[in-house]
Order: sequence, then C-alpha cells, then structure tokens
Amino acid sequence: MSVSDQVCQVLRAALSLGARPLEQHTLLLGSMPELDSMAVLNLILALEERFGFIVEDDEISAAHFATVGTLASFVQGKLA
Repeated sequence: MSVSDQVCQVLRAALSLGARPLEQHTLLLGSMPELDSMAVLNLILALEERFGFIVEDDEISAAHFATVGTLASFVQGKLA
C-alpha cells in the first residue's frame, strides 16, 4: 500500500470520515470542517504512530495540511 493510501486511511480514521473519497488534490485545512486545531494534533499523533516517526513542533506548518497530497509528501519526507 502506498504512503498516500496509508495517509488517507489515517485521515479517515482520525477525522471519522468514513468512506468519504480522498484524492491528492482534496483540500484539507480550512476546507474540511472536521480538521480543526484539536483534530490536527490527533492527526499528527496518528501519523506518528502509524509510520513510526516524530513530528517536531517546528515542523508543523499549515502548508503540510493544505491537501492530501501535501500531507502525503510531508509523510514521505519524514520516512526518507
């Protein structure tokens, strides 16, 4: 399973999105009401747990949460 697919699974679980379709260009922060400030923290924790990395405070940027694609790219960069 690709990193992008895994990120979509984490998003669906962390935000209780069910089977809502998520694609690379799906807008997140500011466009998805489920993704508020507390949900961002929960999402970061879920990504850390799923992929086994740590997100430092200074790495958290709204740009990473703009779309599913930017979030998947951020995760891919953490795994590199």
